[in-house]
Amino acid sequence: MDGRAEGLTAGPAEPGATAGPGPASRPASDSAYGSGSRLAATIEAARRAEYPGVGEGYLNTATLGLPPARTSAALRRALDAWAAGRPDVSVYEEAVAASRAAYARITGVPVERVALASTVAGAVGLIAAALPDGAEVVVAADDFSSLVQPFAGRGGLDLRIVPLTEVAAAVRASTALVAVSAAQSADGRVADLAAIAAAARHHGARILIDGTQSVGWLPVPADTYDYLVCHGYKWLLTPHGACFLTVREGAEDTLSPAFAGWYSADDPWADCYGPVAHLAPGARRFDTRPAYLSFVGAAASLSLVEEIGVPALHAHDVCLADLFRTGLHALGFSPVPSPHPSAIVSVPDLPPSAPALLTSAHLTFSARASFLRFSFHLHNTEADVARTLTVLEKARTSSG
Repeated sequence: MDGRAEGLTAGPAEPGATAGPGPASRPASDSAYGSGSRLAATIEAARRAEYPGVGEGYLNTATLGLPPARTSAALRRALDAWAAGRPDVSVYEEAVAASRAAYARITGVPVERVALASTVAGAVGLIAAALPDGAEVVVAADDFSSLVQPFAGRGGLDLRIVPLTEVAAAVRASTALVAVSAAQSADGRVADLAAIAAAARHHGARILIDGTQSVGWLPVPADTYDYLVCHGYKWLLTPHGACFLTVREGAEDTLSPAFAGWYSADDPWADCYGPVAHLAPGARRFDTRPAYLSFVGAAASLSLVEEIGVPALHAHDVCLADLFRTGLHALGFSPVPSPHPSAIVSVPDLPPSAPALLTSAHLTFSARASFLRFSFHLHNTEADVARTLTVLEKARTSSG
């Protein structure tokens, strides 16, 4: 479940609330990077321009990213034109092309390596369907179902499920594919992607990375892997339905062509009846028909991610998460450790009163597995960290 019953905007601070253990109520950019630094100025300017109406307390990007102002404006324009009987397909197609190109730049691959998808499971299904019977697939225990279920549901595969920390060691000569999320949905742990990639290369296995919980705050170079799938509605701040799949050059034959539709044609508008005569080159041959309004929003959101840069977002997000972890430890709580810095912090064994107290303080969070999960992105500041720690201190005191 999500705190505040799926509420998507944060409310005002509690009257008279004061900062508890941990950081003071100020932007992370000022205290962490030095007041006046270029990074501080970039983050703060973007936050003020793109989130003027968002108050403190939304700590749930790992469930659903908040649309920047430019994205909301682009969607309203498109909806108004549609409602007035003036939908413009050329505008939609421009947004699709801009989104594909921006995602390619963000993940560091040529644009022809990027396919459009609608869901992670659908994109992964293209890979699962093409594997030969008996192929060995290594996945992490408790990884997100959209990555794992296509292999389990396909049947006829040797699906090996191992702890996240043992994925690299589990890859062997018989492994056909290793599939893992760069950051775990349940607890925010970041996989040792370098070790996993090295093991896969050594044994000749292909690599599939789910970047849905990472691309947008964690630099994930897509050309390192055979496949990278990412739904953008979290850290890339897009609407649902803007999903991407990168396919390494030469790996096209390892995906099933059975699900290609008219948009997979080299010229979709000229080749949309009967069997497709000429599939598009590169990854485009795996395109699904894009949900136009989703990509109108995606083009705007991805332009913001590009302007700020993933390294800057990584520094900002991880700084806030680390400040929160420090405050949690000071209160005697033990957040799930991650072998690599993460923008997602999950906390087990909080007092039973914590969820209700957090919700009443207008703090938006998630409950995943047996944890409460908090996540930090562009719109967040140290004030969010301080308010959350204050409430958790109150929960600890009341349970003592």
